[in-house]
Amino acid sequence: MTDANGTPLAVSLTGSNRHDVTQLLPLVDSIPPIGGKPGAPLQKPKTLLADRGYDSEPHREALRQRGIVPVIARRRTENGSGLGKLRYVVEQSIALFHQFRRLRIRYDKRADVHESFMSLACSVICARRLNQFF
Repeated sequence: MTDANGTPLAVSLTGSNRHDVTQLLPLVDSIPPIGGKPGAPLQKPKTLLADRGYDSEPHREALRQRGIVPVIARRRTENGSGLGKLRYVVEQSIALFHQFRRLRIRYDKRADVHESFMSLACSVICARRLNQFF
């Protein structure tokens, strides 16, 4: 999960046979508080954009109950929902993870080792983004 600029907010490591929609709510819940303007930090995103793989009415309702507006493309509809331009940011972030050889092809058998390299990659990506601003 990324913010609007493509900065990783939360990552999750699952098996390849797990459907993406099963990890939506745990991933949203794992987002740390987002700082910004003085005052209480933002605890959750205001809007969540997702592709057709996350289309599920119970998940839409669960996001609404959390105060998040779901913008999810519907299945069995024509392409051209307009989300492709916005989802490009996420695809670019995934490409950043593939710059790290150990993440491009998984050689590690242990999940904790692979997850630690994912966390390290998130840290490097965030540090590079901070260097762009300062």
